[in-house]
Amino acid sequence: MIEITSLGSSSAGNAYRITDGKTPLLLDAGLRYKDIQRGLAFQVSSLAGCLVSHEHGDHTVAVKDLIRTGVDIYTSAGTADALRIDGHRVRLLQALQPITIGTWSILPFDTQHDAAEPLGFLLANSAGDKLLFATDTYFIKHRFSGLTHIMIECNYSIQILNQNIAAGRVPAVMKHRLLRSHFSLENVKEFIKANDMRRVQEIHLLHLSDNNSDEALFKREIMAMTGKQVFVAGR
Repeated sequence: MIEITSLGSSSAGNAYRITDGKTPLLLDAGLRYKDIQRGLAFQVSSLAGCLVSHEHGDHTVAVKDLIRTGVDIYTSAGTADALRIDGHRVRLLQALQPITIGTWSILPFDTQHDAAEPLGFLLANSAGDKLLFATDTYFIKHRFSGLTHIMIECNYSIQILNQNIAAGRVPAVMKHRLLRSHFSLENVKEFIKANDMRRVQEIHLLHLSDNNSDEALFKREIMAMTGKQVFVAGR
């Protein structure tokens, strides 16, 4: 059984602990190291590794501290170069080249973001669970079958964004970057329509915008569309 814990999920910082009961992993490390320590009940050494999606600070601020603590970092060469990290604790990944960490079989895949070489991750275990993790992307070109758990960015709604721009609450220049870097509620719905959702047990919505999202609305609409259990990751 997969357990998902959000240590933080916002523009201020993103980090998530997942485990299948045997192999705990950290997905992104965008909180201060001491906050990650607290979120993990000071059991950082129990981690089998940390998967890093891309180099932006709200996903990586604690990466170098984790390396110093002895945690292996799994990420793309582009992300590692952008972060200026190397050494035996840095394990380089390539899109669509699977790896194994403990009881997890992991398939990295390319995502679309304004970063050096961003990745999403499909994680599977021997119990037949499949977890998809995708954040900071405006489009996912891949399709997935047999998913049981989905962790997916739902950063903004185009309708809320347009209302905020019209009211002067958000600069119009923000719109272009959001459209080409982050996943909207509307795109999450299109992703759901395009994928096999029959086995899905939980959907976790990640990285909601402070200004351009509505937590209750997003949860309600995805639940109504899928009939699945939906969580909004804690900030």
